[in-house]
Amino acid sequence: MIVITYGADIVRNTYDTLVASDITAYVKSDMAVSIKPNLVVPCPASDGATTHPEVVEGIILFLKDSGVRRVKIIESSWVGDCTKRAYKYCGYEDLSRKYNIPLIDLKNNKSTKYRYGEYELSICDEAMNTDFLINVPVLKAHCQTGLTCCMKNLKGCIPDSEKRRFHTLGIHKPVAVLNMIVKTGYCVIDGICGDLSFEEGGNPVTANRILAGRDPVSLDAYCAELIGYHPDEIGYISYGKKLSNGKYITPEPKLVELNAQVKPSVDMSRNRVADKYKSLIDENAACSACYSSVVYALHRLQGRSLTCVKVHIGQGFKGTRSAGIGIGNCARGFDKYVPGCPPKATDIIAVLTK
Repeated sequence: MIVITYGADIVRNTYDTLVASDITAYVKSDMAVSIKPNLVVPCPASDGATTHPEVVEGIILFLKDSGVRRVKIIESSWVGDCTKRAYKYCGYEDLSRKYNIPLIDLKNNKSTKYRYGEYELSICDEAMNTDFLINVPVLKAHCQTGLTCCMKNLKGCIPDSEKRRFHTLGIHKPVAVLNMIVKTGYCVIDGICGDLSFEEGGNPVTANRILAGRDPVSLDAYCAELIGYHPDEIGYISYGKKLSNGKYITPEPKLVELNAQVKPSVDMSRNRVADKYKSLIDENAACSACYSSVVYALHRLQGRSLTCVKVHIGQGFKGTRSAGIGIGNCARGFDKYVPGCPPKATDIIAVLTK
């Protein structure tokens, strides 16, 4: 079952979505609950990259009214950024004070290795030791995987070193395996104004919807189709299905729609800025933060003649000595090189404009 609520009253709509859902069949009042938003960068949710604090507030109110007293918010921003800054600039410090909810920075958390099949993954202890994990992603595009939503949001539950290693492993399979190890209790998706170009935000599309359900695979499959992808086009969703972590939505899924009379009329079709620049990027096991910086820089330079430019990015270029342009510390062996982990888009622009 997927519950979708439309409208601009984010706190109320989140609360009502959970009331109409089957979450009470799984969460109990004596449980310790952890809420995992997406605070990938310290930017306001209106930019389309981070979870609205109002969504988390609606969840907190629902949990309190359900008798749940032990609640935490846990998160780790992407490599190269600061979770504490994200908590502050995204409005979560105010939320913490208002409801006396602790904010846990997983970058400072110990981790333990877990094995699943051929993979051994390091996962933060806070994410594993909770009784019930509520995953609160943003429905948005991603420059490498096409979509980032429920399943990929769990990357915030692993150490930075593991985030980097995921990209050397091909990103899709380890994300699917991560979802087999970290068990999501429930998903509440922020579909208010996600960026349908790439994950860092800046090109939000207002859709004013909250989605909720139990199964991250089926939810991601449904959301992939919302923005114009077949689920099989998103590798980690396809792998998740193969690992029996969930199933795709049937042609007539069980949907409960609230406030359908104010359902927004917006273009949810695929519109990925990153697609425009694939021919200019030689990528080898690049992290998302670096890749986004490149896409953002190229997007800022659109309209200029870039057909002769080829930039090289990713951990696969470590040790390479070659002519050309390298982006990020891993590609320092190219004769032109933009330092950083991740590099600043402004620095990339400075080199490309030469």
